Amino acid sequence: MDALFEGYRVLLAPMAGVTDVAFRALCREQGADLAFTEMVSAKGLSYANEKTRCLLALAPGENKVAVQLFGHEPDVMAREAAWIEDEMGDALAYLDVNMGCPARKIVTKGDGSALMREPELAAAIVTAVKAAVAHPVTVKFRRGWAEGDETAPEFARRMEAAGADACTVHGRYALQLYRGSADWGVIRRVREAVGVPVVGNGDIRRGADAVRMREETGCDAVMIARGAEGNPWIFAQVKAALAGEKEPDPPTVAERIALARRHARLLEQREGRNIVRMRKHAMWYLAGLPGAAAARGRINYCTAPEDFDAVFDELLAIAAGHGTPGAEPMAQEGRG
Repeated sequence: MDALFEGYRVLLAPMAGVTDVAFRALCREQGADLAFTEMVSAKGLSYANEKTRCLLALAPGENKVAVQLFGHEPDVMAREAAWIEDEMGDALAYLDVNMGCPARKIVTKGDGSALMREPELAAAIVTAVKAAVAHPVTVKFRRGWAEGDETAPEFARRMEAAGADACTVHGRYALQLYRGSADWGVIRRVREAVGVPVVGNGDIRRGADAVRMREETGCDAVMIARGAEGNPWIFAQVKAALAGEKEPDPPTVAERIALARRHARLLEQREGRNIVRMRKHAMWYLAGLPGAAAARGRINYCTAPEDFDAVFDELLAIAAGHGTPGAEPMAQEGRG
């Protein structure tokens, strides 16, 4: 294992609108070694956008965080990376350059995975950022841009030559979005193509998946994204599996709802009463529970923790009425 990832074997991926301070705090508690911020716009920082700068806030108990920066202008990326380093100091673990986001609003501006179509520009960005900061610079990208045209191994070599200290590879093509399955073989091929550490990403849903990815690819660390949505417990499961230990039991219904209540209150502390981003988290926590689908409409009108509590109370009662194991209410349900 490379020293860059010493102590950082299980990572929470950067996810826009998801990996804010509240969610990162919960995932760190469950065993994530290191969490990434949401994607941070270099252009937004260059305009001193307060909303963008808020993305750099540390979560409670978080002494280290990785920051993912996106953009397509080398000089802007380098200047804002240097500002981040000065602003965050020892709290910054490393800077990651986003070259993997496939979202339409990102790629149409030439950012994210669009950079895989312009490897020379991508390399210039890495070189510029690397020259501007003292912290390690990593790059996250996909298997390739167009389905069937795997460019990741050669792209990784270019990023290494440009100065990247590590690469994170997601096993889908950009145009594939999140359809189908991630191809872990490309992670192995990138690992064989470069001398820097490689992080594997894509379709880790349980501890056994992480073990299999590491065995099949030789990756230096694993990164978990959608598998953590509504399920911060996955980090404890992955850590145990990678250590050769028995995975903890999945959370009970009551434990899921208790953590959802706590999540809402952590968001309230940051967002005030209008904690609308809790709506999607609530549906993730409640997925598969009796009555969850019917409760979606009510959740979409929740604007305060008490609103979510009312829905959670109802679903907990429904689960208990169905005889769902683990639906017994917990003391205080994490309120207050």
